Amino acid sequence: MELIDQLRHFSALDAIAVIYLVGAWGLLGYVIENPPKSRISTSVLVADYRREWMVHMITRKPRIFDATVLSTLREGTSFLASACLIAIGGGLAAISNAERLSGVARDLALDAPQIIWEVKILLALFFITNAFLRFIWSSRLFGYCGVVMASVSNDENDPKALPRAQKAGELNITAARAFNSGIRGIYFALGALSWLLGPVGLLIGSTLVIAIMLRREFASSSRAILLRKEP
Repeated sequence: MELIDQLRHFSALDAIAVIYLVGAWGLLGYVIENPPKSRISTSVLVADYRREWMVHMITRKPRIFDATVLSTLREGTSFLASACLIAIGGGLAAISNAERLSGVARDLALDAPQIIWEVKILLALFFITNAFLRFIWSSRLFGYCGVVMASVSNDENDPKALPRAQKAGELNITAARAFNSGIRGIYFALGALSWLLGPVGLLIGSTLVIAIMLRREFASSSRAILLRKEP
């Protein structure tokens, strides 16, 4: 009963703000990966370059450049996975010492039961954990891509060369999709932390995250460069 009484400190506005954040996370991910043809996202534009990369790889000798680029991509996923793991540890440590967090909140005139702060931190940890799992899967997919790349012959007349290069390209794109999903998870975890300032803070933080991601995917200078006409 005491736990239920403490949870009653959450208002209807809190529920609306959480639904808004989680719903935006799911919907934004779908729109970015499946954009309308009239407004292609940056992620989808780069996917076409990934396919071309694998095709050009067939006749490239040696393939040190391709191996270096793939290694760099894997290192990026590994670094972010490690960062997420540290963040998860920090979040769990904060929950286990929520009394101190409550004391800081009281100093900021944000007094609330301990369970309230634990739930708010758990929301951010949900996104961070999802991002961690996405980065791990992305790293594994880049590994699969590397294996398939190594099986592609340098002989463009080899009937297996192009199909295998195309398989490598699709694996590369799938790995990038998981990586991008992990990045979005980090963005939304930061937005979730704004709940510590209350439901209005969460609504504002979520809206800022949505606006930033929409701009970077659909209205950024990098997107304009990718769309620039080539001779």
